[in-house]
Amino acid sequence: MKIRGLLTAVVVLLVLGGTLYWSDHHKSAEGAAKPADTPPQILKLDEASASKIELRKKDTGVIAIAKSGSGVWQITAPKNLPADQSAVSGVLSTLSSLNAERVVEDKASDLKRYGLDQPVLVADLTDRSNAHHELKIGDDTPTSGGTYAMLSGDPRVFTIASYVKSSLDKSLNDLRDKRLLTVDPDKISRVELIKQGQEIEFGRNKDDWQIVRPKPLRADGVQVADLVRKLTDAKMDSSVPEKDSAAGFTHGTPIATAKLTNQSGSQELQVRKNKDTYFAKSSAIEGTFKVDADLGQELNKKLDDFRNKKVFDFGFSDPDKIELHSGDKAYYLTRTGQDWWSNGKKMDPDSVQSLISKLRDLSADKFLESGFFSPTIQAIVASDDGKHTEKIAIVKSGTEYLARRENEPAIYQLSSAAVDDLLKSAAGLKQAPAPGK
Repeated sequence: MKIRGLLTAVVVLLVLGGTLYWSDHHKSAEGAAKPADTPPQILKLDEASASKIELRKKDTGVIAIAKSGSGVWQITAPKNLPADQSAVSGVLSTLSSLNAERVVEDKASDLKRYGLDQPVLVADLTDRSNAHHELKIGDDTPTSGGTYAMLSGDPRVFTIASYVKSSLDKSLNDLRDKRLLTVDPDKISRVELIKQGQEIEFGRNKDDWQIVRPKPLRADGVQVADLVRKLTDAKMDSSVPEKDSAAGFTHGTPIATAKLTNQSGSQELQVRKNKDTYFAKSSAIEGTFKVDADLGQELNKKLDDFRNKKVFDFGFSDPDKIELHSGDKAYYLTRTGQDWWSNGKKMDPDSVQSLISKLRDLSADKFLESGFFSPTIQAIVASDDGKHTEKIAIVKSGTEYLARRENEPAIYQLSSAAVDDLLKSAAGLKQAPAPGK
C-alpha cells in the first residue's frame, strides 16, 4: 500500500510539473510573439468617412478642403480652387492611419516645451458625423529625428516621424489641381492649333485622328496623341511667381493657341515665349503660369510634323494580297492562313516577309505639292480580310522617287534606296522548298 501511494504521488508530481512547464513555455511564446515596442496609435479612421480637412498653419493661415456630393475634393479656402485629388488623398491617408514613434508624456502639463502651446501646424479632419479629429504638430525633437504632436482631447504628447509632418505640411500650390486644361483626353473629339500664318485642325473618329484643316490629310496618330497628351498633362510651374509669369506672358512672343473640344465644350491654352521661358494662360483656370519648354516646342511644330509619312496603312498586320508591277515584271501573292501562294505555288515565307517589310517601311522624306507624272511602279495591298485595299503609284524623279495614293492629292517623296530595296525584295521572291528538302 505504501509503494502504491508513493507511485501515485510521483505520477501526480510529474503531471503537475509538465503542466507548469507547458504553461510557462506557452506564456513565454506569447510574449515573444508580441512586438516589444509597438508604436502607439494616434488615429485610426475610415478614409471614406472624411468630409473636410483643414490645415491651419502658424504663419500662412488656413487651407480648407471639402468633399463634394460626388466624392470630389475641392479647395474652399483661402479661395475656391480645384484640388489635386492625389495630393489630398495623401494627406487623408496620413491622418486617418497615424501612429506615433513613442509617448513622451502621458499627461503633459507644460505644452510650451514641445511647441504645442502654439502649434506650427494643426490638421483638423472632420468626418460625416461632424466629429473633429484635430492633430497638433509642434517643434522638432532635439535630435531632429522626429516632431512632437498631440491629439486634441488626449493629454498625451507623442513624437511622430519627420516624414509624417512633411506629408501634412502642404501649401496651397501643393494641394491645388495644377493642370492647365481639365479636359478628359479620352473624350476629346477635336484639336485646333492656331498660330501665325497657320491653322491646323484635327478631328477624331473613335481612335483614329485625321487632319481636317488646312485640308483633309492623313494624320500620324502617334504625333497627334503626343500633342494631346502634352496639352492635357500641362501643369503650372510655381517656381516663378504669378506676377512675374504674367509679365513674361504679356511681353512674350505668341507661339500658339491650342483649343481642345469635347461634347461638354472647349478649353483654350495660349502659350508665349519670353527669352528661353514659356508662359501660358488657360481658359479653364485663373492666372498665368510658367510651363515646361517641352509643351512650347510641341506647339511650335509644323503641319508636316503631324502628317502620316507612311505610304501604306496596313501597319503590323500581315496583308491578305499583294500585287506589284514594275516595268514588264509582275508579282502576285495571296495569303491562306499562314501560307503565301503565287500562281498556285507555295512561296518561301522569309522572302515574302522581306517584301512585306519593305512595303510597310515605305515612308516620305518630305511632301510635295506637284511633280508627279506617269507611274512606272504600281503596288496594290489588300488587308483586313479584303476590306481595305490600298493602291500606290510610284515614279522615278531625278535621284528620288515620288509616290501617290489612289484618290489622294498628296505626293510622297521617297528615297531611291527604299524603292530599290523594295524591287530587290520582289525579285528575290522564291518558292518554298519541297517537303523533306
